[in-house]
Amino acid sequence: MSDMFSTFEMFDKLSDKFFWRLLIDVISMIVLVRFIYFRIYRKKDYLFTFFLFNIIIFVITYLLNKVDMSMGAAFGLFAVFSMLRYRTEGITTKDMTYLFIVIAMGLITAVSKGTYFELIVIDFILIAFTYALDGNWLVRNEMAKNVIYENIEMIKPENHDQLMADLRKRTGLDIHRFSVNRVDFLRDVANIKIYYYEDTLHKQAPAKVK
Repeated sequence: MSDMFSTFEMFDKLSDKFFWRLLIDVISMIVLVRFIYFRIYRKKDYLFTFFLFNIIIFVITYLLNKVDMSMGAAFGLFAVFSMLRYRTEGITTKDMTYLFIVIAMGLITAVSKGTYFELIVIDFILIAFTYALDGNWLVRNEMAKNVIYENIEMIKPENHDQLMADLRKRTGLDIHRFSVNRVDFLRDVANIKIYYYEDTLHKQAPAKVK
């Protein structure tokens, strides 16, 4: 019976601190992943990954912190998770950065000794800098695509203006620069890398231009 009472007492302590911190963490994750990451990249596959990684890190570090785990040990655990790679599918640098952020947010919210207000401020700072750097607010997000171009005569330097206009017309993208990566004279095609800003994206460019 005493064990049961001790369990209820532990749950009362958990409900006061754990659930408030969890609420702050979840709200921060919704803002970061749903309203910043998904709005920019439209990748539903990683929504599950980011949320679950964050919650797992939060729960593990919070529970381990109950046994007087040091901040150094917590960051060691964080480093192990942050080095994880997916064997079946490559993950971009941007996606790895977001994964790093969501793990850090879960860790900080779980083990920080600060007040709830301080946790909110810290999460807000992380979210604000992420949006400023990746949301076309502070720095414009330049994107690139490789296209196969068959009109090889247009790659001559004197025809670059016409080539730019033709690439814009065919792709529907507001291209601001391009580079000729490789020329195949046997097939009369060129591999061209086009660059455009995400905030001027009109429609998805095809992988191959004919």
